[in-house]
Order: sequence, then C-alpha cells, then structure tokens
Amino acid sequence: MTDQQGLSDAQKRQNLVRLVFGGDEQRLEAFCDVIRRAIPERTGVVLRGSAVTGHRWNDHAPFDAEGPGTSDLDLTLVGAEAVGLFKLTGFFVPGVHSRPVSEDDPEIAPELIPLREQLMQLVGRPVNIQASRDIVIQFRGDLLGQPYLVLIEKPPEPSVEASPENPLV
Repeated sequence: MTDQQGLSDAQKRQNLVRLVFGGDEQRLEAFCDVIRRAIPERTGVVLRGSAVTGHRWNDHAPFDAEGPGTSDLDLTLVGAEAVGLFKLTGFFVPGVHSRPVSEDDPEIAPELIPLREQLMQLVGRPVNIQASRDIVIQFRGDLLGQPYLVLIEKPPEPSVEASPENPLV
C-alpha cells in the first residue's frame, strides 16, 4: 500500500519515528526486533492509528494531545498463527479478527502479555496488540482507506509442489 488518506508509507514511517521514537530510527528497529523475537514464524506486523497519521481519526486531536505518553500504539499481528494465540472469547470476528490485548482485556491472549509489557517499557506508553487474518488488513486498508504501516512483512506461504503424496496441488 503506497497511499492511504493522502499519506505515503514514507510519511507514515516518519510520523511514527518522530512521534513515538523521538526521531531515532534505531529505537524503532529495536522495537521491531523485540517483536520479531516474540511472534510466530509466519506472522506480519502492522501499526495503525494516530502514531502513523499524527492525529486521532474520530476528533482529529494530535498524537499525545493529553500529554507525553498518553496516546497508545495499535499493533496488529497478521496471520493465522497469531490469530491462534487468542482465546475464543477474544474476538470481534471469531478466528478472523481479535479484540486488542490491553490493560482492560489482558486475559484474552496471555502469551502476548510479556511482549506487550516489554514494548510498553520501550516506548513509555500503552501498546495494544490484536491479531487479524490478511483479509481484514486488506479490507480495512485497501477498501476502507484506514492507514497502516507495515513494520514486519509477512513471509510468503511455503509453496507446495505436486508429488505422489500430494497429487492435487
């Protein structure tokens, strides 16, 4: 995705680095490294919300309008394995789009709590983590135009070749 609500990927990344990481690209890379070590193998990661746009969608208030560290980060893990980290009670759409693990709802994905706590320490603000299938990200970004920034590309699915054991491929 190159343009959502008039923002290029480069502009969204610049907003994120400026607003959350004090202009320091290395802090963003450290943040992404922590995530890479904690997520399932075939998982991508996107960031949505005011950290990439610079303002809230509903009232257009600037990022951190209530003071430093008051705006949260909306992290979405993308892929079936990430969706599998959530309990059945943790979904907006079961098996497709989870609710975010947050201060209000930590028990829906207990395996993600250590990651969430580590990320919050790194950035000094709340970090909410949810999981979605690829189709949700495509729908929200491409059809609804909701901006997001890809932090970690989802690796391609391994190709399966026809063989005597798997002739229908």
